[in-house]
Amino acid sequence: MSRLVVGITGATGAVYGLQLLRRARELGLRTHLVVTPAGVLNAHHELGLDRKALEAEADESHAPGDVGACVASGSFDAAAMVIAPCSMKTLAAVAHGLSDNLLTRAADVMLKERRRLVLMVRETPLNLAHLRNMTAVTEMGGVVFPPLPAFYHRPASIDAMVADTVERVLALVGVDGAAPQRWQGL
Repeated sequence: MSRLVVGITGATGAVYGLQLLRRARELGLRTHLVVTPAGVLNAHHELGLDRKALEAEADESHAPGDVGACVASGSFDAAAMVIAPCSMKTLAAVAHGLSDNLLTRAADVMLKERRRLVLMVRETPLNLAHLRNMTAVTEMGGVVFPPLPAFYHRPASIDAMVADTVERVLALVGVDGAAPQRWQGL
């Protein structure tokens, strides 16, 4: 895999998108970033970052309104897309094929081209609409991946939990060099 599309929405957990971009760079992937306005607002609140700082973490960034960007086409060679974090609004748009901005169009492209799409959904508790939308995305071939930490390896910090979750996502999309901590048994 050489290219990864990363989306960041307004759900809590902007750190997942940020760490995903940083780790992808370490592993030699080219990243294309789409951040929604609510994603920028949340990254500023949670991480103290503005749009420019987020975009500096990616190789290329695209405005959410730029539906003519390269990532909007199935001819663009990206093996996977991860939306980290994924709001329930974005989940609903993907589940219903709305493609109303570049982020949801790029996700639709991944589904139509049968490429890996991972949605790191962030919400709790879940209502029936959330669950049905998750089911719809799963039935279309997407992967719903709530960023739930693993505790069997006894993470010492929030950073360690985030890092392991990001490694699990990278392994899931087939990135060489991804190194999630594996369960070794008792």
